[in-house]
Order: sequence, then structure tokens, then C-alpha cells
Amino acid sequence: MWSNAEWAAEAKRVLRAEMARRGVTYEELAKKLAEIGVEQSPPSLRMTINRGRFRAMLLLQCLTAMRCRSLRITDREEDE
Repeated sequence: MWSNAEWAAEAKRVLRAEMARRGVTYEELAKKLAEIGVEQSPPSLRMTINRGRFRAMLLLQCLTAMRCRSLRITDREEDE
């Protein structure tokens, strides 16, 4: 069973991996979010994402803004 800290780290890893895969910076992500009506400054995004404790709503908004259509979530047992 994962701790809350492990879940937060996984959320951060998933979102940052998608950003890296698409070559999206925090500044670019803020612009893409604004295009879909979500106002977030780059520093605020950076702080929120790096903390790893953000709402599912923000995760979905970020993935939508980056046009992510699928997401692979690994099974923790596969990684061990």
C-alpha cells in the first residue's frame, strides 16, 4: 500500500513525464492552460506540480491543454 507521500510523488512524476515527453515548459503550459480558460502563472504551476499535491482537476486540465489523449499508469508491482 502506498503512503500519501508516494502518491504525491507519482502524481508529480506522471505530469512532469508528460511535459517532458512533449517538450513543454511551465511557461508554455501556462499559455496552453490559458487557451482553455485556466489561469495559472508559470511560478504557481511550478510550485504546485513540484509539491505533487494537486487536484485531479488540475491534472486533467494540464493533460487536456497538452493534448494528451492517453496515459500509461504502471502497476507498482511491475516496477518492483
